[in-house]
Amino acid sequence: MDDKQHMDGVGAASLVGVFVLLAVNQVVIKLTNEGFQPVFGASLRSFGAIAVLALWMGLRRVPFEFTRATLGAGILIGLVFSVEFICLFVALDLTTVTRVSIIFYSMPVWMALAAHFTLPGEQLNPVKSGGLLLAFCGVIWAILDRGSLGGEVSLWGDLAALGAALGWMGVSLCARLTPLRTLSPDMQIFWQVLVSAPVLLIAAPLFGPLIRDLQPAHYWGIAFQSVFIASGVFLFWFWLLKQYKASSVASFAFLSPIFGVAMGWAWLGEQVTASAIGALVLVALGIILINRR
Repeated sequence: MDDKQHMDGVGAASLVGVFVLLAVNQVVIKLTNEGFQPVFGASLRSFGAIAVLALWMGLRRVPFEFTRATLGAGILIGLVFSVEFICLFVALDLTTVTRVSIIFYSMPVWMALAAHFTLPGEQLNPVKSGGLLLAFCGVIWAILDRGSLGGEVSLWGDLAALGAALGWMGVSLCARLTPLRTLSPDMQIFWQVLVSAPVLLIAAPLFGPLIRDLQPAHYWGIAFQSVFIASGVFLFWFWLLKQYKASSVASFAFLSPIFGVAMGWAWLGEQVTASAIGALVLVALGIILINRR
C-alpha cells in the first residue's frame, strides 16, 4: 500500500522554498565563476559536499555502503554527475541565468522521453506527448533566438545548458535503473560527490587558469553551494519524495525555470524580453502536462 500523502500546505511551501534556493544557486554559480574557473569551482563544491554529507551521515548513523554490487554503478553515476556540472558551470559562465534556466530546467522533458523507453509504467500518452512537444519547442526557441532573449548570447553556452539537462536526466536514470536504487538517498548523493570531486579537479586545467579575480565573497559562494545545495537541498528533495506522492512533487517542477528567470532579472539585472517569456511559458506548460496525472 502506498502510504505517501497528497500534497499539503507544508509540502507545497517546502517545494517552493527548494525551487527558490535552486534559482538562487544559479546566480551564485555565475557570480562565483568570476573568482574561480567554473570547473575548478564545481570541484571545490563537490569536495565541500563530501565533508558535509560525511558529517551528516555519521551523526545520523547512516551506513556508508561500498559494496561490490554497487561499485560500478556508483562510479557511473559520479561520472555522469561530473558531466552534468561541467556543462552547467560552463553554461553559466558563457551565457545568462535566464537562458540557462529555460534550457536546463527542461530536464523533465528529456526524462519523460527516456522513461517512455526504459521505465515500466511510464509510457507517454497523448497529453504527455503534447507537453513534451511544447517544451521542446520552447527549448529550441531559446537556443535559436540569438538576440531578443537579451544579455550574453553564446551558442556553446546554450548547448552546455542542454548538456547539463541531459546529464541531470542521466543521473536520475542511474539512480533508478542500477543497483544504486537499493541504497539510501544519502548514499546515492555521496557517490555522486565522491566521484565527481577528483574527476572535476583533474578536468579543471583543461578549461583555463584555475583562479580568476578571487574575492572573499567567492569563498562564501562555494560554501553556500556545498552546504545548502549539494548537500541540504538534494537531501531535502529526497525527503519530500518519501513523504509525498511523486506525482504531487513533480507537478511543482514548472516553478524551476520561472524562478530561475526571475532571479536573473532581480539580482543580475538581466533583461526579460517577450521572446524569453514566450520560450519560458512553452517549457513551463510542457512540464505541467508531462507531470499531469
